[in-house]
Amino acid sequence: LGRELDLFSVHEETGPGLIIWHPKGARVRGLFEDLWRREHYRWGYDLIYTPHIGRSTLWETSGHLENFKDNMFAAMDMDGQDYYLKPMNCPFHVMYYRNGLRSYRDLPMRIGELGSVYRYERGGTLHGMLRVRGMTQDDAHIFCRPDQVVDEINGVLDMTFHLLRMFDFTEFQVMLATKPDKAVGSDEEWDLAIDSLRSTLEQRGLDYGVDEGGGAFYGPKIDIHIKDAIGRMWQCTTVQFDFNLPRRFGLKYIGDDGQEHMPYMVHRVLFGSLERFMGVLIEHFGGAFPTWLAPVQALIIPISDRHLEYAEQVRTKLLTADIRVETDARSERMGFKIREAQLQKVPYMLVVGDREADAGAVGVRLRSGEDLGAIPVDELVERITSESVPG
Repeated sequence: LGRELDLFSVHEETGPGLIIWHPKGARVRGLFEDLWRREHYRWGYDLIYTPHIGRSTLWETSGHLENFKDNMFAAMDMDGQDYYLKPMNCPFHVMYYRNGLRSYRDLPMRIGELGSVYRYERGGTLHGMLRVRGMTQDDAHIFCRPDQVVDEINGVLDMTFHLLRMFDFTEFQVMLATKPDKAVGSDEEWDLAIDSLRSTLEQRGLDYGVDEGGGAFYGPKIDIHIKDAIGRMWQCTTVQFDFNLPRRFGLKYIGDDGQEHMPYMVHRVLFGSLERFMGVLIEHFGGAFPTWLAPVQALIIPISDRHLEYAEQVRTKLLTADIRVETDARSERMGFKIREAQLQKVPYMLVVGDREADAGAVGVRLRSGEDLGAIPVDELVERITSESVPG
């Protein structure tokens, strides 16, 4: 469906699991990226950008080379030193934290990034947008005091449900993932971390299952699966508790007692990856994105060439109102153009002819097939604008 709608493609020449976002897909991605940024600023996050590769010593310190190397691409030799494409953003966010002396007053520190990562997924597991090798994660890491952990996890869950409901997801399945066989840290630390996540879920009254051994190597996690329009479950959101990286990187803050203390760290992704979330959205909406998320909100269909001038006037007026609009100026029959626009899931088809031009109106067809008749252009602008708000 994503290919039929001209949203993305994968090519043998570029390599499996590496997505080329087409203009329409990039438009949809840009819309939910903008929403993501706006909401994160509102929820008290600061956003940063970090490199795509890092020196091997970074990944040795973080534990990724010891515990995650099978999922990393091979090393690149640069000036006699090994560098790796990053499989995760967390060590770079740790570097940002370490860039200055932190006080207990600075915490919690919420650092987010739409960061591209690269993971060597086995060829047989790759699948469209849903399982890829190059992805952009809507990543964030929260550095906090021990007494802030539960509130921060609650804040992440609040934000998760708020954001996902904007995309019409209302049913969720929650899983608590515990210590895997390959893990770092003591049993006592894992018990403390698991208890913190469990108590948060229970205090919220959330039903949850337990995924024994499903945690990350550095800590347990909460996974949230969302149910799409036809009842399928998709895992997107992950909230992880980490006591490992702060210790490995020697993270400190100065407490109110004037002494050094180690912060805790909460990792979280809400969409999971933009590629996977896009794949889920395509399936959830069957390609018929709501008006606010549609790559093309309106398509103008002039009846004949002599109506192109008026079609351009309408297009300009809609563009001025920030409506995503295109004109189909091909020499095809009007019925053919309408059927093709419906197959492309365009919310509004605007037919313009002599009567519409004389009345300053457009003939409006919906992708459902409903014919709304002639509507003044200003009234149509108000209608589409009102539907262009997320949620």
